[in-house]
Amino acid sequence: MSFAPHARRAGAVASLSALAVAVPATAASAHVTANPDSAEQGSYAKVAFRVPNERDNASTVKVVVHLPAEHPLSSVSVRPTPGWKVKVEKSKLPEPIKAHGATLTEAVSTITWSGGEIEPGQFQEFDVSMGRLPTDTGQMIFKADQTYSNDEVVKWEEPPVEGGAEPEHPAPVLKLLPEGGTETAGLTAQKKPAEPAAASDDGTARLLGGLGIAAGVIGAGIGGLGLTRARSRS
Repeated sequence: MSFAPHARRAGAVASLSALAVAVPATAASAHVTANPDSAEQGSYAKVAFRVPNERDNASTVKVVVHLPAEHPLSSVSVRPTPGWKVKVEKSKLPEPIKAHGATLTEAVSTITWSGGEIEPGQFQEFDVSMGRLPTDTGQMIFKADQTYSNDEVVKWEEPPVEGGAEPEHPAPVLKLLPEGGTETAGLTAQKKPAEPAAASDDGTARLLGGLGIAAGVIGAGIGGLGLTRARSRS
C-alpha cells in the first residue's frame, strides 16, 4: 500500500515526459516538405510539395514555391491538382544554358497554386516533374510561401543547419545523391558474398546427388547378388 503514491507520481512523470516529446514532433512535422526528399544528380524526378495546414482557425488558400535561381532547370511541368489553379512563371537567366539541343535564356522561377483550400487538420500535395537535376551541388532548396484565409503568410525559407537544430521555418530541401551512390554500392557489396555461397550450395547438391546414385548402384548390386545365390541354392 505504501508504494501506491510513488507509482502514481512515476506514472504522472512518464505521461508528462511523453507529452513533452510528442509536442515538438508534431510541430516539426507541420512544415512544407519535398517528397521524396532525395533524388539522383543529373536525373529527372517527380517531387511532391506536401503542404499541411498548421492552423486550427484558418485554411490554406495559396502556395508559392520558388525554384532556386542558382540551379535553373531546363524542364519543369506541373500535374493538375483538382480544385486548384496553377501559374508557372519564368525569369531570365543571368547566363544562357544548353539543354535538349537548344539554348535557354529563361527558366521557371516560381509556381503558384491558388483557388483551392486546405482545411485545418488536412494537407495537400502538389506534384512537379523537374530536370535535369544539377550535378554540382548536394541539395536544392525550394523556398515556399503559405497563405491562409485570414491573410497570414508563412514563409518557409530558412536553409538547413548542418549538425544544428532545425530552424523555425525550414525550407523544403531535395538532397541530390551522386549517380550510383552509397546505397547502390552497399547493395552490390551485399550481393557479392552470396556468389561463393551459391557455388558452394551447388557443389554440395552435386555431391549428395552423386552419393545417392552410388548408393543406388550398390543396392542394386547387392540385390542382384542375393538373387543369384537364391537361384544357385534352388
